[in-house]
Amino acid sequence: MRVRQKPLDQQVIVITGASSGIGLATARQAAAAGAAVVLVARSEGALRQVCAEIEADGGQALAVVADVGDPDDMARVTREAVARFGGFDTWVNDAGVGVYGDSLEINLEDHERLFRTNYFGVVHGSLEAAHHLKERPGGGTIINIGSILSDMAAPLMGPYVASKHAVKGFTDTLRIDLQRQGAPVQVTLIKPASIGTPFPDHARNYMDEAARVPPPVYAPEVVADAILHAARRPVRTMTVGGAGRQMVLTHAAAPALADRLFGAVIPPLSRRESPKPARDSLYEASEGGEARIDAYGSRPFSLYTQAHKRPGVVVGAALLGLAAALVWRNREQIRERAGPTMRRGVERLPWSRATGTPAGLASTLH
Repeated sequence: MRVRQKPLDQQVIVITGASSGIGLATARQAAAAGAAVVLVARSEGALRQVCAEIEADGGQALAVVADVGDPDDMARVTREAVARFGGFDTWVNDAGVGVYGDSLEINLEDHERLFRTNYFGVVHGSLEAAHHLKERPGGGTIINIGSILSDMAAPLMGPYVASKHAVKGFTDTLRIDLQRQGAPVQVTLIKPASIGTPFPDHARNYMDEAARVPPPVYAPEVVADAILHAARRPVRTMTVGGAGRQMVLTHAAAPALADRLFGAVIPPLSRRESPKPARDSLYEASEGGEARIDAYGSRPFSLYTQAHKRPGVVVGAALLGLAAALVWRNREQIRERAGPTMRRGVERLPWSRATGTPAGLASTLH
C-alpha cells in the first residue's frame, strides 16, 4: 500500500525531544508551515512556553509531558494526539541524551540510562507510530534521528555512538518489516553531523572541562529543514552536513587511519575552556527552551544536504557540466566541422552575401 505524504499545512506532527535543540527548531518550523504539532519532552515548563509561542503566532500545539523511555508514556502521547487532533501523520523520534567520557570510566548505570532514552525511546516511539499509521488512511511517516555516529565511531562518546548504531539498525529493520506487511508507512533515518544545540551542556560529563561538539558546526534549523523535507517527500536516509559525510567516507575507506586521526583530533576539539554545567539531563529533565547555542558558531546552510534533497537538479547540473567539458575539449574539431556547414546555410538565405550580406557577418563564421 502506498504512503500518501501530505503537505505540511495538512499534517499533525509528533516531535519528541521538543523542548530544546533540533526538536524545538523542528517544532517551530513545522508550526510556521501550518502543521499542528504535538510536543513531547520531560520539561513541562519549556513545553508550555513553546506551545504558548506557537499559539500566539496562530499555530496549533499540544504539549505532552512524557519520558520516551517509558512505553506507557508513549502510548499516552498517541491517545492525547488522537483526542486533540484525531491522530497524527508524522512521528519524529528526536529525544536524546549524551555522556562524555572515556569508555573505561563511564559507569554501567549511566550507559544503560542513555540507552533507555536514545535507543528504547526510538523503539517505543516507532512502535506506537507504526501501529497508528498502519490503520490511518494514507498512512504516514516515521522519522528517526540518528547521527553520523550511526556510521562511524568517535572517542569520548562510547555509549552515545553505540546507541546511534543501534538506532540505525532498528530503523533499517523496521522499514523492511513494514514493507513486508504492505504497511503504508515511510521510515526515514536522519543523520546529523555536529549541530550547535545545547546538547553538550545537557550531557553528563566525566571530563574536567565543559564539552562541545567538534567543528564544523551546523545550525539546528538545517536539520529541522531536512526533517520536514522527509515529512513530505519519500526519503530513506539523509546525512545533514557535508563535513560529517566526509568523515564517514574517511572512516569507511581507511578505518585504521581514521581511528588514529579521530583519536588524536576529536578529544581536544570536544572540550572548551569554561566551567562545566552543574546539572545534566541524563536522569532529570533539563530546563530546555533553547534551540541553538552560538558560542562557537554554526553554519546556517549545508550545500551537501541541499543537493541530497534535490538529486534531479544535481544530476542535471552534472550532465550539463560534462557536456560543456566535452564541447570545450573538442572545440577545434567542432569548429572545423560546423564552420563550412554554417557558412553554406547562411549563403542560402535571401539576405546572403550574393544579395548584400553585411561583410562583417561572413568574417564571424571563421
